[in-house]
Amino acid sequence: MQNFTFYNPTKLIFGKGQLEQLKTEVPLYGNKVLLVYGGGSIKRSGLYDNVMSTLNEIGVQVSELSGVEPNPRLTTAKKGIEICREQGIQFILAVGGGSVIDCTKLIAAGAKYNGDAWDLVTKKDVATEALPFGVVLTLAATGSEMNSGSVITNWETNEKYGWGSPVTYPKFSILDPENTYTVPKNQTVYGMVDMMVHTLEHYFHLQENTLLQDRMLEGLLRTVIETAPQLINDLENYDLRATILYNGTMALNGMISMGFQGDWATHNLEHAVSAVYDIPHGGGLAILFPNWMKHNLKVKPERFKQLAVRVFGVNPEGKSAEEAGLEGIEKLREFWSSIGAPSRLADYDIDDSQVEVMADKAMVNGEFGGFAKLNKEDCIAIYRASL
Repeated sequence: MQNFTFYNPTKLIFGKGQLEQLKTEVPLYGNKVLLVYGGGSIKRSGLYDNVMSTLNEIGVQVSELSGVEPNPRLTTAKKGIEICREQGIQFILAVGGGSVIDCTKLIAAGAKYNGDAWDLVTKKDVATEALPFGVVLTLAATGSEMNSGSVITNWETNEKYGWGSPVTYPKFSILDPENTYTVPKNQTVYGMVDMMVHTLEHYFHLQENTLLQDRMLEGLLRTVIETAPQLINDLENYDLRATILYNGTMALNGMISMGFQGDWATHNLEHAVSAVYDIPHGGGLAILFPNWMKHNLKVKPERFKQLAVRVFGVNPEGKSAEEAGLEGIEKLREFWSSIGAPSRLADYDIDDSQVEVMADKAMVNGEFGGFAKLNKEDCIAIYRASL
């Protein structure tokens, strides 16, 4: 286990009726608020009216930025930055899922940055200041509600990168499972895949003596596996929604990854795919991750065997570590298929015409991966195996 320092300043407010906490939290930061949201689902569900009514009760002045895309775009974030500067915004409230929160993080940092906000995403510069912001979460998936990370797409250049800064943690996040009732089945599935892959990205590391972390990671995976088949057939079940909502937050808030560095190569591979084809992030991960696993099975077969036995119930008797590990990979694929996740890039009408382009985009910063370093040939092999 490596030395580590854990830091997470986000206040997590979880449960029914917690929207009322806006009355306490928002006034701590100012009375000029930018409300950021997506394509209108919060209006159809009634959440928008509830948020606005609550904000009106405390007398804040509200500006709005709607239309944040599922893969949030630089152009949209820049619109938000402009509003913040023109209106003297003091606080931002993100109401939505990971995409809305990710966009909000760039708005918050960009509003306090003198240069081009894209420089923060491409890591030409680092954000040292940001407007304070909070979250009302509507989708269990990315964990962006309790971390500092963000992923932004520059559609003009077909680039999509992850970035973050210690100043881009939400001040608070309100998680009411009832606000996820209206998330349709396919998006619910994508979210569960996303949180599982976050957990798996952590799981594949090269550190020794991570006994407690391993069990925590395995517990998160087992919880999704047990809950998902019930949830997709009962989308308004409070207990099931609550379990998955909490699981998604815990998968990427730093609490399960102390003392080691995970891999994260598959996220980089997927960002390159969705930068070209704009596919759902969770769908792309479901396609790519098992093929990344097969490609790297020989790196540390015992790690794959442990996952297969502890999480997927594989009987290791009479099998090599590689054989048991491969069986676990197949069981992961079978599980995702059973809940409706895609398994091939062809499911999104993606052929081999852009494989080289995607590989070049994935390789923009050189070889990558904390468990197994990938070069361009590795990227191409994984993409082709995923077609």
